[in-house]
Amino acid sequence: MIDVRPSQQMRDLGVVQHGAGILAEPARAFDLPAERDEAERITDELFAAMERIGQVHPFAKGMGIAAPQTGIARAAAVVQPPGDAPAIVLLNPRITTRSEEMDEQYEGCLSFFDVRGLVPRPLTIAVETTALTGETATTVYERGLARLIHHEIDHLDGLLYSARMRTGVEPIPVEEYRQTGRAWAYDL
Repeated sequence: MIDVRPSQQMRDLGVVQHGAGILAEPARAFDLPAERDEAERITDELFAAMERIGQVHPFAKGMGIAAPQTGIARAAAVVQPPGDAPAIVLLNPRITTRSEEMDEQYEGCLSFFDVRGLVPRPLTIAVETTALTGETATTVYERGLARLIHHEIDHLDGLLYSARMRTGVEPIPVEEYRQTGRAWAYDL
């Protein structure tokens, strides 16, 4: 049997990989409710991608995917929290406040899944999103869910988690990450 690298597996499932220009560009916001049909179509595509990915890789601590990771340069992402919590759809998300208190955890990314990186993030964020009807709402997220959502919003801003890592800290191979004893951290 041929050993397929995790990033190749994600590529085969339709996830855009590190180095593609779309991952380094800010995504275009939706004009809602005028672009409601487009937003719904893209959200459906994100759910379908998450379903495909979830069939080949378990994400015990939750997962997310942003539209640019599927080749769509629009400001949409879907986050599946751990457990049975309902998925969170993020349209035009914007972090409005973030706590001073931070923690540093390993993160993975579907767009370069062969490595994991130690990323500092705020423990609490407030995120403004736009509903399909055009209204905006702000939701506060904490700890692991704040990390998941912040990671996906970064994708929509054209950032990968490696841009948030401390100077001198480099991503480590997934095999080494599994030996850290911290493999419970978020495999995004």
